[in-house]
Formats: sequence, C-alpha cells, structure tokens
Amino acid sequence: MAEEAALDEYTQDGTVDLKGNPVLRSRRGGWKACWFIVVYEIFERMAYYGISSNLILYLTKKLHQGAVTSSNNITNWVGTIWMTPILGAYVADAHLGRYWTFIVASVIYMSGMSLLTLAVSLPSLKPPRCLEPNVENCKKASTLQLAVFYGALYTLAVGTGGTKPNISTIGADQFDDFDPKEKAHKLSFFNWWMFSIFTGILFASTVLVYIQDNFGWSLGYGLPTLGLAVSIMIFLAGTPLYRHKLPAGSPFTRMVRVIVAAIRKWKVPLPNDPKDLYELDLEAYAKKGKVNTLFVKQGMTLESIGSFEIPAGKLRWTKNPRGITLLQRMGIGIVTIIIVMTVASLTERYRLSVAKEHGLVENGGQVPLTVFILLPQYVLMGIADATLDVAKIEFFYDHAPESMKSLGTSYHTTSLGVGNFLSSFLLSTVSHITEEHGHHGWIQQKNLNASHLDYYYAFFVILNFLNLIFFLVVVKFYVYKAEIWIQKKTLRKN
Repeated sequence: MAEEAALDEYTQDGTVDLKGNPVLRSRRGGWKACWFIVVYEIFERMAYYGISSNLILYLTKKLHQGAVTSSNNITNWVGTIWMTPILGAYVADAHLGRYWTFIVASVIYMSGMSLLTLAVSLPSLKPPRCLEPNVENCKKASTLQLAVFYGALYTLAVGTGGTKPNISTIGADQFDDFDPKEKAHKLSFFNWWMFSIFTGILFASTVLVYIQDNFGWSLGYGLPTLGLAVSIMIFLAGTPLYRHKLPAGSPFTRMVRVIVAAIRKWKVPLPNDPKDLYELDLEAYAKKGKVNTLFVKQGMTLESIGSFEIPAGKLRWTKNPRGITLLQRMGIGIVTIIIVMTVASLTERYRLSVAKEHGLVENGGQVPLTVFILLPQYVLMGIADATLDVAKIEFFYDHAPESMKSLGTSYHTTSLGVGNFLSSFLLSTVSHITEEHGHHGWIQQKNLNASHLDYYYAFFVILNFLNLIFFLVVVKFYVYKAEIWIQKKTLRKN
C-alpha cells in the first residue's frame, strides 16, 4: 500500500521542478498551473493581434505605402513570426528547456513591442501627416524611420519565436499521460487554449482596432504593450506550480539517426515484439520513473486510423476518446476553408456589382453596403480555425517524440509561416500577371473597386481544393500513433 501511495503522489512522466527534483502530483501541474498559462495567452494574443490586425492601415495611411507593397510586407513579417519558433523550439529541447527559453524570449518580445510603440508615437520616427487620397503623392518614410519600425517588428518576431512553440507545450506538460484523469484533462486543455486565443483576437480586432482608428496609434499600440507586460507577469506568478521537462539534447541529431536507420533497414520486416523497436533503452525510462508501456505508445501501438481499439470504458460512439480523430478534424477544417473562400468570392462579386451600379468603379468611392455582409465569411473562418488549428496543435504535440515536444509544436507554426510567404508570393505574382498587356489587374494598388478580388478568392478555392485532395492522399498512407488510456493498476504491475 505504501508503494502504491508513493506512485500516486509522484508524476510518472519524468517532470521535475526548476531544481530538477521529482514533482509531487498534488503540489504542481494540472489545471491549477494551466490557468496561469491560459490567461497569459489571452493577454499575449491581445498584444500580438493588437499590432497585426490593423497593421495594413498604419503602413498605408501613416507610412504611405501602396496596397500590394504593404500587404507583402505584412505577410513577410507574419511569415517570419511563424517561422522563428522552430529555432526557439530547438533551443528549448536541446539547451535551455522550455521555461527559461520562454523567459528569455519574453524579454526580447517586450523590447520589440516597446520600440514599436515609440516608433508610432514620436513625430521624428514617422513621416509627416498627409491628407492626399492617393498615398503615392505623400512623402515617404525615411530609411531611418523604416529601419526603426521594421526593426521593432522583427525584434518582436524573434521574441515570439521563443514564446509561441513553448508556451502551449509547457501547458500540455502540466498533465501526466500516465494518469488517466490527467490524460483526459490534457485533451480539454487544447480546446481551452484555442478559446483563449480567440478571446484575445476578438478583443484586439474590435476594441483595440477601434482605439487605433479613433484615439491614435500611440494609445492603440501602448495598450497591447501593456497587455504583454501583464501576460508575462501572470505567467511568472504561476512559476511555483509548474512542472518542467529537462532538455534532452539536439533533436536534429535524433532525427538524423532515425532517417539513417530507416534507410539502412528499409528491407527489415516490422517486428512483433515492441521492445525490438528503437527509441530509448529500458533503463533510460526507468530512471525517469516511466514504465515499459511507453514502447507501446511509440512502437507497436501504431495502427491505421480507426483500427486501434481503446478500452470500452473510454470509448465514445465514434470509438475515439476525442470524438473524432485529429486528422478527421483537420479534414473538416480544410473543407470549411474552401467554403469560406467560396463565400468570400461571391460576396466580393456582389460588392463589385453594387459599386458598378453606383458609378464607384473609377473613383474608388465607398460602396453603400453594410460591413456586416462580410460577417458570414469571418464566422466561417473562425469555425475553420477552431477546428483545424486545435487539431494541428494537438497532432504536432502528441505525435512528436518525448524529447522533441517543443520542436514538434513548432512545426504547426512553421506551416503557417510557409503559408504566409507563399501568400506574399502569390499576391505579387497574380498582381503582376493579371496586369500584363495593359489589362486591369485583379489587385489594384489604389482602387479595390476596379479590382477583381472575387477572381483572386476563386483562385484560392481551387488551391484549397487541390490541398484537400493532397491531404486525403497523405491520410490514406498515414499510420496513426495510438493514444494511451492506461489505468494505474497497469502501471503498478509494470
């Protein structure tokens, strides 16, 4: 009985405190630690989207850049935001650990936000005010002004590179996969995580954007900066409650070993005994307080989608503890995006027809339509993000090896970064091609009423449909790693 009580008291997944001591389950982790992380994310997303949501207006109205130029500058910056996490994840997994990588990156993040607030506040760091309707006639920002502004933006990008891949991973680390109750709580954590993200986005896209448009950019950027400072303090306040995982060396070295081993042994048949598969030896897991069932988790528990059976007590009618599989949720998200782009194309086509009826094509005047005609596509995009992003974050965390959780999570952000760079490339390319031979381009720098964004959105419907086909092909050949839903009695026997 004493041994069983000791097993119940300590976590079984190798988590420790900041001094490297084993963690008592009753004192650290779980939701009592995760609430600090979830609340942090609300304020952090409020800060980030408070800058990014209305950035195109600042670039066009204050820095006097054209529509295509400013759009490309934003997508390149956002692409960098989502690419740098792979570096922050490497530092966390290989060297500093997730907590200290996050702390260092937060200082850099805060520095970028503070400099950005100065850049929009000091008259010497921005061009003079211009009331010309055509920004091409306004005085451009100087080299120094652009250097300070974009220097602040990319300093912020470096900071988020260390925070984004680690904060969600730190949250997931607060739940022990080897405790059935905590395992179930971890599944709900990712849903709350996305809820916190959308709460921050909603506040930033409404209240902060309104403040920027009506009360000035100094206050509009100062509040997100203050919000970031609050979020960091909230995270630090929860430090005594966090569970930590020690860095395990370079994940890239492990990846190379796996690739080399796979090439050398590609003709070797899959063994029946899971202990014949390689991850770590039994002694390594024993030292961390883990059990041999981890080999089942990352070895022979691999089954095709839908063929692995979980104990009946944990099944829903879909035979999956999540309701539907992660890949099925991703597929639903991709289909929803196709619907979003279709609705956006049809809505834009209607807007252009109204602009033509009122003679607003040439002068680019305001179209007499309520902004709420855009509401359906925004609602659908929110549904798509909630479905697709939650599934992707869970997928990249759960299916990464134990020593590569931060790096695995960063693959989610990396995919977003690549997508933003591709978006910038496609925008420039489509704009250039459609303007050839004297034609009116699909995306006009100065006049959206003379543009054809409906064609551009339809183009993305086709691209996303092709993406769906590619996704379905990959899913057909993908081998799912089964979830572990084990009871404490099983742990004690092992």
